[in-house]
Amino acid sequence: MRETKMHFMPTLKTITFAVGMAVGSMAGASELPAMGEDASPWNVDVTYENHTARRESAGLAKFRNTLQAEFDKKGGDGWGVHGILRGSWDGVYRMNSSEYGKKAGGAIDLQSTTPAGLMAVPYGSGLGHTAISGALQAKGMPAAVAANNTFVDAYPNSPNSGMRVLGDRWHKIDGGVGFGVPVRPCDVDRRGCRDFGGYGDQRLSELESPEFNDRLDFIRELYAKKTFNLASGKDLFIKVGKQQVVWGRTDLFRVLDVINPVDYSRNNIYDELSDIRIPMWIAQAEYRMGASETMQDRNFQIVWNFDKFRANNLGQCGSPNSILDAGCFFRGMANLWDNGGTVANFANVAPGTLLATNFGPGQIGLNKVHLPEWSFANTQLGMKYEGVTQDGLSFSLNALTYRSQLPSLHGGQRATNSFTGESRGAWPYLISFDMHFPRVNLIGGSMDFQLPGVGAAVRLEGAFTDGEEFANTAKPELYSKNRVFRSVIGVDRPTFIPFISETSATLISGQLFYQHIFDHEWERGALGPVGMPDWKDSYIGTLLIKGFLKNGQVSPQVIFAHDFKARATTVAPQVEWNIGNDLKLTFGANYKLANGRDRWNFDDCRACNPFAPFTAPDGDADPLSSYSRGLAGMEPLGRFRAGPIGAAFKENDVFIKLNYKF
Repeated sequence: MRETKMHFMPTLKTITFAVGMAVGSMAGASELPAMGEDASPWNVDVTYENHTARRESAGLAKFRNTLQAEFDKKGGDGWGVHGILRGSWDGVYRMNSSEYGKKAGGAIDLQSTTPAGLMAVPYGSGLGHTAISGALQAKGMPAAVAANNTFVDAYPNSPNSGMRVLGDRWHKIDGGVGFGVPVRPCDVDRRGCRDFGGYGDQRLSELESPEFNDRLDFIRELYAKKTFNLASGKDLFIKVGKQQVVWGRTDLFRVLDVINPVDYSRNNIYDELSDIRIPMWIAQAEYRMGASETMQDRNFQIVWNFDKFRANNLGQCGSPNSILDAGCFFRGMANLWDNGGTVANFANVAPGTLLATNFGPGQIGLNKVHLPEWSFANTQLGMKYEGVTQDGLSFSLNALTYRSQLPSLHGGQRATNSFTGESRGAWPYLISFDMHFPRVNLIGGSMDFQLPGVGAAVRLEGAFTDGEEFANTAKPELYSKNRVFRSVIGVDRPTFIPFISETSATLISGQLFYQHIFDHEWERGALGPVGMPDWKDSYIGTLLIKGFLKNGQVSPQVIFAHDFKARATTVAPQVEWNIGNDLKLTFGANYKLANGRDRWNFDDCRACNPFAPFTAPDGDADPLSSYSRGLAGMEPLGRFRAGPIGAAFKENDVFIKLNYKF
């Protein structure tokens, strides 16, 4: 306890700033505005939580201290105010700085494939300007033209320090492409830092205390609400402010619940959605029509998200949680564009030989990030009709137009041939990208009903979207726009299991998620599969078993999640111990298994040959044409086949949580 206090105390000023107003209200509620003659006193709850986790092979992966204040106030004329303020500080960046902080990363080696086997190549020692100039002359290019190639022999602005090899946390390179990724906070190392929609360019202080930013994320909720009584027993409910709008009925994965973006950097997919949704400034209006001859209740809701666009936080590279390792892919690609970098196993110079190659700035990588600016056209609008039938069946019909919270990479952005200096429009199949967030339209619905005969409740949810974009190496621009259908069926049943408890029922809850991509493209190329790495049909199942012992004082549970296509599984056991009304301890673990690694490799476009004939694979039958031949590796598209479970299968954690309510 003494060591914990030493690390926590310096952060009290930061955390108290976020919740100071609420804490102050506890001490002097009578001094706050009364909000009308018939207003009620302020009702405030304050909670402290410490979440400490240790990760296999990485050591300490979390030492997060959170102080949260939730308050309610009934004002005059039927108005009310609700708010949640949250501030956190994660000491892992200082306590394990060699893994996640200022000292993270180091010098790296890449790979070259030769007939004799894989060879380690230090970063910056790949095939460079001089060697490529000679190779181009050997292929018949005039010496003066060949010398103008933009490959490099060294990286004076990007030293071999503070880096990791892309994907080394969850897979081996094994002959595929790979490159260096800077992993230190952006105030320590600016290489590859970009704003990807609220993350990607964060300083150490912002990683430690993510709620304290220019979007005021320490305000989890702050809204005013009122119910207006209308004629014939109908009501109009209004709620305006920073809030979370919950449309979904599922856990872990979302189908309809997409109005708010999600912060996966907090704990990947394993925290409650209520804790990781990113609040937005939203106006809600709900017309409550009441009962009819065929319905017990009817409501119609309009939701207008008028906040500036916000993407899902996928986790900055160098932080403990980067879902799909996407943050590292983006940062590494941005660094390639800005500074160049060595790419493993790239140049196909002879049969069985793929040499690490020193790309210069502006040849490949991630160039621009097109974040939607605020405008009425870029706001998001949703509508929902929900009702309860006389038989007790609850349902909803939903429609939403919004910006995708996941990015899309549009390829072929470079206009200058790096070999000849030729300028023209976009080059097809070139692995240089701009990041976009397309407009998506969604229609769907949900349904809840009981099965009295088996004592179970059933949840159904489905959504059809138009406008989502996916990586696609069969397209010259390396992406395609597709329609998608997602659904989930969930069954919840309390069941008496004597060996767990003879007095309390055990909750068993199962879910099966399904995703289908329409117009999915996949074909066999000359060297392997070509097209979309995402599975045409995906299935993920989850199972929760939760028991209640000692009158609910002790609650053991285990969660299983299995991705059937990726063949990856998560097992997450934990025990909650309610020591008293105000103190709770939770012990748990999160362990991943995967046996589908041989299914994750996919076309990486090394053999797409955008600058024919100089980059055509040796012996290619059509060296003057640009198209994907299907040469495959784990990077960069294998992450979409591995999914969020497979791409984290080496992130095995044990943790303890302490939660105290003041």
